[in-house]
Amino acid sequence: MADINRDDAEIELAYPPRFNFGERVISRSVVRNDGTYRGYDVGDVLVNKGDLGYVVSINTFLQQYYIYAVDFIESGHRVGMRAKELCTLDNLPAEVLAQLGDKAGSLRTLGSATAME
Repeated sequence: MADINRDDAEIELAYPPRFNFGERVISRSVVRNDGTYRGYDVGDVLVNKGDLGYVVSINTFLQQYYIYAVDFIESGHRVGMRAKELCTLDNLPAEVLAQLGDKAGSLRTLGSATAME
């Protein structure tokens, strides 16, 4: 275990989790199987950039990082991801919503079973 390379000096666990249970998130990057996802070959794509999912659990890794278990709707995969690999759809900052303008309204229904009014 002495050869584990930590890519961040910051301890995420010093702060509350960035995402909550049930929060809608999208993947900011492609996620490939590193050999820990059973039934798929190493290197197979599990999640594509922009895939929509829901946070179903929050765990920790190396007493430094939060790992968010995310259920991705289209692929049906449940994948553990770091906060830097995800973007929220439910709690976007006001300046982002302002930049989206009229398109921001469509985010409310993205991933919902029924359209919201």
